[in-house]
Amino acid sequence: MTPVSHLTSRNLLIAVHDALATVAAVLVSFYVRFGTAQLDDRLPLLLTILPPFVILSVIVCYIFNLTTTKWRFISFPDVFNIVRAATVLTVALIALDYIFVAPNVQGTFFFGKVTIVLYWFLEIFFLSGLRFVYRYFRYTRTRNKARISDAAPALLLGLTADVEIALRAIESGAIKQFWPVGILSSSAADQGQLVRNTPVLGSVDDLKEVVSDFAYRDKAIKRLVLTASAFNAESKPESVIIQARQLGLIVSQLPSLQDGYAPQLRPVAVEDLLLRSSEKIDYARLDAFVRNKAVIVTGGGGSIGSEICDRVVTFGAARLLVIENSEPALYATLETTRTGEASVEGRIADVRDRARISQLMNEFKPDIVFHAAALKHVPILERDWTEGIKTNIFGSINVADAAVAAGAEAMVMISTDKAIEPVSMLGLTKRFAEMYCQALDEQLAEKAPPVAPARLISVRFGNVLASKGSVVPKFKAQIEAGGPVTVTHPDMVRYFMTIREACDLVITAAAHASSGTNRNVSVYVLNMGQPVRIVDLAERMIELSGLQVGRDVEIVFTGVRPGERLNEILFGNKEMTVEIGIKGILAATPKQPSMQALRAWIAILEEAIERDDRGAIKAALIEAVPEFSRQSA
Repeated sequence: MTPVSHLTSRNLLIAVHDALATVAAVLVSFYVRFGTAQLDDRLPLLLTILPPFVILSVIVCYIFNLTTTKWRFISFPDVFNIVRAATVLTVALIALDYIFVAPNVQGTFFFGKVTIVLYWFLEIFFLSGLRFVYRYFRYTRTRNKARISDAAPALLLGLTADVEIALRAIESGAIKQFWPVGILSSSAADQGQLVRNTPVLGSVDDLKEVVSDFAYRDKAIKRLVLTASAFNAESKPESVIIQARQLGLIVSQLPSLQDGYAPQLRPVAVEDLLLRSSEKIDYARLDAFVRNKAVIVTGGGGSIGSEICDRVVTFGAARLLVIENSEPALYATLETTRTGEASVEGRIADVRDRARISQLMNEFKPDIVFHAAALKHVPILERDWTEGIKTNIFGSINVADAAVAAGAEAMVMISTDKAIEPVSMLGLTKRFAEMYCQALDEQLAEKAPPVAPARLISVRFGNVLASKGSVVPKFKAQIEAGGPVTVTHPDMVRYFMTIREACDLVITAAAHASSGTNRNVSVYVLNMGQPVRIVDLAERMIELSGLQVGRDVEIVFTGVRPGERLNEILFGNKEMTVEIGIKGILAATPKQPSMQALRAWIAILEEAIERDDRGAIKAALIEAVPEFSRQSA
């Protein structure tokens, strides 16, 4: 109930209205029942009874929230409150007539059964009538404003339960960018129905026909609005979004209220646009693998590292240590990671510092180590590639050696699809780190039982949507600035996946490796669906922002940068692929040099970096990874 101190002049006017409604209901019911002749005889007593009864009605209406409910939003719960208030007042009228007035004053029934029944109906009518008139007035005013402002005709896509929420938001004026002319639903039960006077015009397969029909009638549809249920598999969201783009429609999404979003329209995020059938994760497997374990995540302040931190805590890790060399990034991860029952700590450390990493590992005694720390920006590493060697190669070696020495069950290195037949320093350094982990894993496997040896694996995946330094936030910023959007080459193709999907599959790969099956498998590759042309991604993001390519925002091609290639690949020519029985993950068994050869190259690299001898560094890397090729090598 609203406190009295919060009542406003508007609430006072509503209370006066409700009092007058009660007066009208009593007088009209008397007039209809008794007519003019009998009314004159009963009027003096009626006028005596009426004031206290009206005061009672004001109190009852306030108790049932009629005084404090906004009329523009009146709905079924408010009607139910009106009926309850009228019923209470009717019962009070019966008690007044049968207990107080009839035996003590009148000698017979003063109101009578017919009058009281009439009063109940009239009280409901007078209390609700003006409220509904006002609600209809606000609805028609919103509709007229939409027509005057030339709000875009739109189709709503989704199940009617979701669509009804959107329609209410439109009627109340919360959404003003468009006016709905029809609904498309994937449910057969919705076909041919009306929802708040808006027709269901067909299924999701009828989009093109419906748009064509409206265009033929000179009522062209401009926008397609997707509700939360439009992203169910049966609604074929990817197909619908691509088809809408071909039809020239602006595609927007109404976020789900279950996710805590207000009913405000927003453009479809690129993550929504790149939908593909998501791989089903066996969360029971992940829970069994992580629960009650001690976990270390290096590079825990990055996009991948911070998400892994959140996921391992979600799956029941007992202890988590976040290692990060950036203080702000470490602080951000510690603040945003849901701790649950886990003990979460953070340490400032650089994976290049072998002694520091070894100390932290020995103190924490991890069961699982996720190594996400890396330098990954391709053009920057092409310029400062010795720094990439220090972090991506020596840092990975330090983490792997320290994890084994501390008794970890598994160490997982986050790698990249660029490590396959690399053409960049990023891919080259990551491939060298992969080879070291493979060689160390093989070396451990040769040790005799009884204790199962630790597993060291690498997991490759491509571009992660909306991660730090990725193309998506760059394009968003360029679009917001009015362009141009810069793309390196019209034929540039990349694989994409979401951060959550990538991290869950990384943990799944680690669980498989630790299960003892396929011991010879040490490199896992995540299934990222079909590759996407970067220029197509840029065009879609521009159009989903309600803009036109070429008219509002230009796309400019800047040329392929050093270390980039047009197409990424999932496996090398000499890599054997292995099915491991887990959907969404493949394994590779690439040939790696012996640990003896690797240590010889590592010694050369250490000495060459100490002398800043770039020729010797290049020679050692090319000898170690002969599949490395690029024009500038």
